[in-house]
Amino acid sequence: VRENEGRLAAVAEKTTRFGELQEVTPYIVGDNVFLRFSYHTGDANGMNMATIATRPAAELVEEETPASLVALSGNLCVDKKPAAINAVEGRGHTVTADVTVPRETVEERLDTTPEAIEAVNTRKNLVGSAKAGSLGFNAQAANVVAGVFIATGQDEAHVVEGSNCITTAEAREDELYASVSLASLQVGTVGGGTDLATQSEALELVGLAGGGDPPGANADAFAEVVATGALAGELSLLSALASRHLSSAHAELGR
Repeated sequence: VRENEGRLAAVAEKTTRFGELQEVTPYIVGDNVFLRFSYHTGDANGMNMATIATRPAAELVEEETPASLVALSGNLCVDKKPAAINAVEGRGHTVTADVTVPRETVEERLDTTPEAIEAVNTRKNLVGSAKAGSLGFNAQAANVVAGVFIATGQDEAHVVEGSNCITTAEAREDELYASVSLASLQVGTVGGGTDLATQSEALELVGLAGGGDPPGANADAFAEVVATGALAGELSLLSALASRHLSSAHAELGR
């Protein structure tokens, strides 16, 4: 397979204008061979594109080897399910957003300190998540991912992969440093639900509706927008926990 990636790419890319086969990685279990196909899909989420392109590539393998195709998807994708491989290898967009917040702003606006936020993040998002065996080392990334996905016509089931996020927080002398790293954020600005009127309007609000120049530029930028929103949500919840305002805020606002 590795020696013939060029041939696999040739037949796969005949099915699409924008899709490019980047890599095929084999995983072997006994006499089973799972092939993980990786594509660049331009500004589309690309699920249908990848599925259609992979079929002739799989058929080429079947024609020239003793192997028999059992199923086009073998769950090493891994689509719409929590999986360590997506956290490590990525799926869709792998994106990081970070920020430094002056100590004065943390104290005045967030009603806490950089040290308290760092402590909450370490105990909750890192140690607590590890103890629970969680794949998400964050406070609430899925809340932002889900809201943006519904508003902009993404596949809402991909919130599963989108919650694959590690949040960090570090108290420095005069500031707080915080970041989110989303390993498997699947977004697009063309195709699927992005063509719906209201969802397309939401993408237009951030200047990222439709295809980008070069292809993929809009989807890349949109992934950065989602990551930035997730970072804001993380800072909000970590601050509420550090200042012990979380329960009172829920009680007062009724949500």
